[in-house]
Amino acid sequence: MTVLLAGCGDLGTEAGLRFAAAGHRVVGWRRSPEKLPATIEGVAADLGSAELPPVPAATTAVVVAIAADSPTEEAYRAAYVDGLSNVLDAVLASGANVRRVLFVSSTAVYGDAGGGWIDERTTPEPGGFSGRIIREAEELLHSRLRGTGITPVVLRLGGIYGPGRTRLIDQVRGGTAVIPAASRFTNRIHRDDAAAAIVHLCTMGTVPAAVYLGVDNEPAELGDVLEFLAAELGLPAPAAESTGAAGAASGGGTGASASGGKAAGGEPSRGGNKRASNGLIRSTGFEFQYPSFREGYRAVLAGIGVRHP
Repeated sequence: MTVLLAGCGDLGTEAGLRFAAAGHRVVGWRRSPEKLPATIEGVAADLGSAELPPVPAATTAVVVAIAADSPTEEAYRAAYVDGLSNVLDAVLASGANVRRVLFVSSTAVYGDAGGGWIDERTTPEPGGFSGRIIREAEELLHSRLRGTGITPVVLRLGGIYGPGRTRLIDQVRGGTAVIPAASRFTNRIHRDDAAAAIVHLCTMGTVPAAVYLGVDNEPAELGDVLEFLAAELGLPAPAAESTGAAGAASGGGTGASASGGKAAGGEPSRGGNKRASNGLIRSTGFEFQYPSFREGYRAVLAGIGVRHP
């Protein structure tokens, strides 16, 4: 099959390498295609422009992996809504035999659940503009593809960590990490498992569901993760947050924050306090290389893998 990666940063590139290793042709759209490895056919493209390159006629799957240029409402809308709309325009105008379009989303669409469990049946209730705009993009995907014969798939990822994504490790090493006073569950996924999930959902023989949660097997208290990292690094456990302090705890990995406080500009953090279930994607036969933060962070500390430019 031919796979088009619309947005080919670290995650998209890792997915592209895995598609190529499985024998598929991979075309990657990004502003700086010269940075892509040779196994991905790089094409210069700005997803914010309505003038996108031609979609290869043989394309059967499209992966939309977009990132905002900055943590502002305007940047999120330009990336997730306008960018996705431009890609869908190009796909629908191409006449290519596209069978699936997978949109990389975020568990930010759920907001905060007070530590309760969520899954694909849970009604999204975004707590801030990031989740609200990403949710709008999800709805755009389904509405635009309705009746076209193309299957839309949404993969809502938790906080991505992995090679080069070491915020929590850096905070523990630097002595700035703080264990929250209140219970705060976080959900994360290693970059490699996120990429593998993209490949799995695009290539599985059965028709995928409309939405999947991409999180590892174990929602974890942020404090437990910080204490684990300190032990692995041979450092003292981080200090506990003083009772009543608001939102001072450390953030999570790139993708969806593991913090439960406020991000820049007063935006509620994308992670919230919830426990996300990965039962649906596991029921398709998908297996995690890093089933919990322990295996994943040990790999990061061991220097396994590289972050793609």
